[in-house]
Amino acid sequence: MFKFLENRIDKTKKYSYLLEKIRNIDFNLKKLSAKELKEQTNRLKSLLNNGYSLEAILPEAFATVKEATKRALGIEMFDVQILGGIALHEGKIAEMKTGEGKTLVSILPAYLNCLNRPGVHIVTVNDYLAKRDAEWVTEVYNLLDIRVGLIQQDMHTKDRQKNYNCDVIYLTNSELGFDYLRDNMAIDTNNVVQKTFSFAIIDEVDSILIDEARTPLIISGPSETKSTKYKKATELANVLKNTMHYEIDEKNRNITLTDNGIIYCETFLKTANLYNIQDPWAQYILNALKAKELFLRNRHYILRGEEIVIVDEFTGRIMNGRRWSDGLHQAIESKEYLPIQKENKTLASITYQNLFLLYEKLSGMTGTAKTEETELDKIYNLAVITIPTNKQCIRKDFFDLVYKTEFSKWQAVAQECFLMNKKGRPVLVGTTNIEKSEMLAKMLEAYKLKYNLLNARPKNVNKEAEIIAQAGRKYALTISTNMAGRGTDIILGGNAKAMTKLIIISFIKNKTDYKNKRQLTSNILNQKIVNILDEYKNKIEIRSAINENLEAYLYKIITNKNLTNIQEIYLNEFYSKILKELKIILEKEKREVIKLGGLHVIGTERHESRRIDNQLKGRAGRQGDPGSSRFFLSLDDQLLRIFGGDKIKQVMQNLDIDDNTPIESTILNKSLDNAQKKVESYFYDIRKQLFEYDAVINTQRQAIYSERKKILETKFIRNCLIEYGQSTINEILSTSSNNDIVQYKTFERICKLFNIPLSLKIEKEDLLNVNTLKLFLYEQLYITYDLKEAYLEQLKPGLTRQLEKYYLLEQIDQAWQEHIERMSVLRETINWRSYGQQDPLIEYKNEAFNLFLDMTSYIRQTVVYLMMRSRLITNLNKNS
Repeated sequence: MFKFLENRIDKTKKYSYLLEKIRNIDFNLKKLSAKELKEQTNRLKSLLNNGYSLEAILPEAFATVKEATKRALGIEMFDVQILGGIALHEGKIAEMKTGEGKTLVSILPAYLNCLNRPGVHIVTVNDYLAKRDAEWVTEVYNLLDIRVGLIQQDMHTKDRQKNYNCDVIYLTNSELGFDYLRDNMAIDTNNVVQKTFSFAIIDEVDSILIDEARTPLIISGPSETKSTKYKKATELANVLKNTMHYEIDEKNRNITLTDNGIIYCETFLKTANLYNIQDPWAQYILNALKAKELFLRNRHYILRGEEIVIVDEFTGRIMNGRRWSDGLHQAIESKEYLPIQKENKTLASITYQNLFLLYEKLSGMTGTAKTEETELDKIYNLAVITIPTNKQCIRKDFFDLVYKTEFSKWQAVAQECFLMNKKGRPVLVGTTNIEKSEMLAKMLEAYKLKYNLLNARPKNVNKEAEIIAQAGRKYALTISTNMAGRGTDIILGGNAKAMTKLIIISFIKNKTDYKNKRQLTSNILNQKIVNILDEYKNKIEIRSAINENLEAYLYKIITNKNLTNIQEIYLNEFYSKILKELKIILEKEKREVIKLGGLHVIGTERHESRRIDNQLKGRAGRQGDPGSSRFFLSLDDQLLRIFGGDKIKQVMQNLDIDDNTPIESTILNKSLDNAQKKVESYFYDIRKQLFEYDAVINTQRQAIYSERKKILETKFIRNCLIEYGQSTINEILSTSSNNDIVQYKTFERICKLFNIPLSLKIEKEDLLNVNTLKLFLYEQLYITYDLKEAYLEQLKPGLTRQLEKYYLLEQIDQAWQEHIERMSVLRETINWRSYGQQDPLIEYKNEAFNLFLDMTSYIRQTVVYLMMRSRLITNLNKNS
């Protein structure tokens, strides 16, 4: 106990000492010119080359970043941000509340670590945040002579290579993962984009390492197998009845057929066995039932034309290009009467757990990680450090109100919105899905309230920046699906910079109609702003090419201090004047909103994870602002229904509580917290199990990818083929017996495999002596290979090396894909071993090891066989 306290005191002293040292160095750096500040990077690199450690130069590096941030962005870093930077450098997770400036914090460790290990990855949850963060902080890095890269979804290979070669790279977790998999499927080094995995800083680390970790990243290709069973299974699922034919396990999100259900299905399909391996039906029926009962439109997915688009349940964002695997996506397409796309087979896959464990050093930051501390420590070896807020959080979190029925709950939510709106307080309502957000919107229309709706529908997603920029304004009423990972703070009174950009973009695109634009409301467009718009109406002429990416162009103009083009100078002036005027208006409005109590957050359902609830609450009370939060629940909510809703309903009936009277109690709040802990524990077990099973295939994946990389980067791989040939000879001879007839058949088999002439004479005693036979076959392998090489080189110089590489990579990829499929089947069936008192995981490891040995043996034999027996039929002319 005393030791623990001593450690804490030592740690605090250490951090206090570092902060004091950084302040002192920063004071001296203020005197440096821009050129001298840029030279700091070379000076620090020189110190590292002379034996200094990163820890030794940390105070000077952090002070350099602090000064560069002040010069580039006009922002003085807080001490708590410096503390966050230290935690990140030490490979920990910094838990920092919303609005504490995590984007700036990441610059500190990124700069320090890229001095000796260029290629630091800053990973975010979506393309928008990666682009926004990279553009915002580039000015800071430019002052320090550090190159910044940005990876976006639609980038070409050359652009990706260029950006991965930078010192600090901003990218999303999915692009990072898919680039890794694509690199390990490349057939030419020119197509490889990534370098080393040295250090990663993950923004919204809990979202990526916890929420996303349930689903592996998969690159798939069209399968040759076609199935017409989906429509038949959907037709059958529509007539099957819950509890009679199947049972739903809501906790585990699973469905099982009852005995009656199995008999009914077999009769309906006229089959003797639903589980027949030659003609399986069970998986199709279960997927059709899941599509019917568990995967709902406007909650788990939306329809976009003839496409099913998945909605991320944690962030409320649409997930373009993602598809559910194992036939589930096709089952949903069938349910919605859409064209059913081909089934896919897995070409390559990896879980986020194993992807991020590739890094030599890993750290992360988020507003909510303490609830998942155990998992982050056990799986990723990441400790969570809670960084204090710069200003004390004074938000009031009221007790949850629980209503008897869902209708009563939504009535109460609408009434709360109405009352808060009358006072003028900005309100943010968090909903769990699109359907509920649109239902509330209609209820608010009945109250004649103006609102902004932010959910996964494309028309609403496009207005996200505009909606969030104004969500803290007086009378603002914002309805949003889960706010996790939005990456934008709600500023009381309104975000002046964001709103200035919106005004200018709208003005440029619609000069003649700017007074009527919805976002330019009359209380913003005062006479002074209208005069500024009129002044620049004829001055600003933006080319149509710039119009396509006007926001990026505008950002470049407002951050550039050395403009020469007259149009750009006008645009910069225009921005500055509008911003100055808006700051005056919004600062006044901010004071009014603060007096009213700040932002009020309303939760409409407890999420299965406490973190998501905390993220919603965290939108209020940033940087010492006032605010409040309240959750409105009903006994029909999923979490309450699954975990003890019946008992609470019984209590309410016994007490004769009517539908419109809510329960508010400490005991109820604790029981809800316990319910969430149970769900979190359940999903942790799923992720832990996924991690344990994937660890088996991950070892194999690393071995295959390592071998593949060696082949890809080696120009002379003849020795590899010879080695494969020798291993194959050893394997075949090891299974033979010391009998002259059997041994001769083995000898014949090897000769046919390697194209060695059967006319070779070998003495009986040499045939029976395994070592002599082995050396004889080795010699014949070398001779035959030399002859094959001479033949191929005569046809075309360099052809042998090309064929070697082609056969090796082709066979490794093909065998690995088939191996993944076998491992998937093994994973699905291995749990049955538990009925025989066997540990499924140990059995899985043993079976997987044998399958891997079979695969590597098959690769070696096939590659050597193809190389030794290849003959070119095509006519090769001089130019070929």
